[in-house]
Amino acid sequence: MAEARLERRLAAILAADVAGYSRLMERDEVGTFGRLKRLRQELVEPVLARHGGRVVDLKGDGAIIEFGSAVDAVEAAVAVQQAMAEQDPDLPEEQRIRYRIGINLGDVIVEDGAIYGDGVNIAARIEALCEPGGVWLSRSVYNAVRGKLALPLAPTGLHRLKNISEPVEMFRVALGPGAAAALPLPDKPSIAVLPFTNMSGDPEQDYFADGLVEDITTALSRVRSFFVIARNSSFTYKNRPVDVRQVSRELGVRYVLEGSIRKSGARVRIVGQLIDATTGHHVWADRFDGDLSDIFDLQDRITESVVGAVEPSIRLEEIRQARTRPTEYISAYDLYLRALPGFYSMTAEGFAEVRRLTNEALSIDPGFTLAKALGAYIRSISVSQCWHEPDDTRVAIRMAREVLAEARDDPTSLRFAAQVLAYSAKDYETALGAIDRSLLLNGNSAQGHTGAGWVNAHAGRPLAAIEHFHRAMRLSPVDPEKGIALSGIGMSYLMLERYAEALDWGEKALREMPNYGSSHRVVICGLVGLGRMEEAKVAAGRLMAAFPTYTLTLQRQINPWRDMAFAQRYLDALRVAGVPD
Repeated sequence: MAEARLERRLAAILAADVAGYSRLMERDEVGTFGRLKRLRQELVEPVLARHGGRVVDLKGDGAIIEFGSAVDAVEAAVAVQQAMAEQDPDLPEEQRIRYRIGINLGDVIVEDGAIYGDGVNIAARIEALCEPGGVWLSRSVYNAVRGKLALPLAPTGLHRLKNISEPVEMFRVALGPGAAAALPLPDKPSIAVLPFTNMSGDPEQDYFADGLVEDITTALSRVRSFFVIARNSSFTYKNRPVDVRQVSRELGVRYVLEGSIRKSGARVRIVGQLIDATTGHHVWADRFDGDLSDIFDLQDRITESVVGAVEPSIRLEEIRQARTRPTEYISAYDLYLRALPGFYSMTAEGFAEVRRLTNEALSIDPGFTLAKALGAYIRSISVSQCWHEPDDTRVAIRMAREVLAEARDDPTSLRFAAQVLAYSAKDYETALGAIDRSLLLNGNSAQGHTGAGWVNAHAGRPLAAIEHFHRAMRLSPVDPEKGIALSGIGMSYLMLERYAEALDWGEKALREMPNYGSSHRVVICGLVGLGRMEEAKVAAGRLMAAFPTYTLTLQRQINPWRDMAFAQRYLDALRVAGVPD
C-alpha cells in the first residue's frame, strides 16, 4: 500500500515569547499571569486575527503563529509590538511584559493542524536572538517584504543557529525613532572607548590622544572575555556632546570609557573614568602620570584597571600576556601615531602622508614591524584606488613577508600582512593562515574581521567572507569606513552570482563611502548581471569620473581572485559597461 504523501506548504511563521518570563512569574506570579492573559485577549489575538494569523501552538509564555503572507506576518508583529509598548506605562521597565518576535518564511509539514520542520525551528531560533520589544526577520522574509512595507530594515548579520547547518542572515525592523540603532547587549562585558579629550592646549596634539585611545582599545579587545567596539565607531563621537545612554543604545554596549590626556614636554597625564552606560553609574575613575618613555606602561595600567573594575574574575594575566611594546624608540612611535589620521582619511593625500611618515619611522627603527605593516598595506590598497607608484606591488609584498616573519604575536601587523599577501601576492593559503592567527589573537577586532572578509573573498570563499563582514559591522556599527565591509558583502554575492543582493549591498556601500573604488565596481557588475545595461553604463561613467586612470589593463594586472571564472566574469562585466581597456 502506498505511503501517505506528506502535506507541505509555504508559510510565514511568527514565533513569539515573553522576555524574562520566569523572572516576572517569580516576582509576581498571579499578577503576571493575569496581565499576560488580558493582553493576549484584548490586544494580541485581535491584531493577529485582523492580519490572518492562525495560532498553531500556544504555551505559557509564547506562541507559534502561521500566516499565508510574509507582509501580513510583519505587519501583525509590528502592530503587536507598538501596542505592547504603550501598555502599563507606569510600571517599572523590569516589570513590563515585552515580547520577542522572530519571523521566517519557509516550507512546513502540516499534520492535524500543526506545522513542523526547519521553517518553524528557524523562526523560533530567530526569536531567541531578538531583543525585548523587537522584531527580527530571516533573509527570506526580508526579500518578500522589501519595497512593500514602509519600514526601515537593518541588517544584523549572519547567525549560526542551533541544529541548523547553514548560517541564517537576519534583519531587524526599526520600530520608532532611534530603534534601528538600539542594539541588544552582548552576553559578555561590552565596552566602547570614546575619544579622550586633548587637554594640552595644542590642537596639534590631537593625534597623540587619538593614537593612545586606539592602543587602549586594541589592548582591551585582546581580552577574549570582553566585547569591544572598534575604534572607528567610537570615534564618531569625537567633538560631540555625549549622552552615555545614547552611546549604549547606538553601539550596543554596557560600559563606556571616557577620559582626557595632557601632554606637556616629556610628561603625560591620563585621566579615565568608566561608566555603566545603561544606568549612568560611575564604576571607576583614576589618574595616571608618567614620562613619555613610560607610555606603554601607562596604557597597560589603564587596561588592567578597566578589566579589574568590570570583571574582577578575569585573570589579569590575560592582559599581561597580550602586552606588546611595538618599538623602543618613542620618536618612531610618535610618527606612527601621526600617520594614523592619513590612514583613516581614504584619500590620495592622506595615503601619501602615511607612506612618508612610516618610511621616516622605519628609518629610526627598522625593526618597528607595525609601521612596516602599515606601509605595506598602504602601498597595496593604493593600487586598488589608483593612487599607486610604479613599484608599489613588489615593495608591498616584500614588506608583508618580512612582517609575517617578524610579528607572529601582533594581530594588527598580521592582519595588514594577510591582506597584502592575498590581494597583491595571490598567496591565499599563507594569507588565510595569517588572518586566522590575527583573529585568534584578537577576535574582537572589527578591522580584523573586515580583513578576514576580503582575504576569504579573494581566496574564493564568499560565504565565509560574508560572515566576517557582518561580524565586523556588529563590532563597529557606526563605522565611517563601513562601506568597505558593505562592498565586500556585495563582492561576495557577485561571486555567488546573486546579482540583486550584490547590487543592493553595493549601493549601500556607495552611499557610505562614495570614494571607495570597489563599491563602484560591485554596482556595475550587479547591474550587468541583472541585464540593466543602460544603468550599468551610467555607473561605469561615475567610476571613471572618480578614478580616471582606472583601466581593464590595470584590473588584469591586479586580478586578486583565486576563482578565475569569477575573475573573467568580473572583467567582462566592466568591459561591456564601458570601462576602457
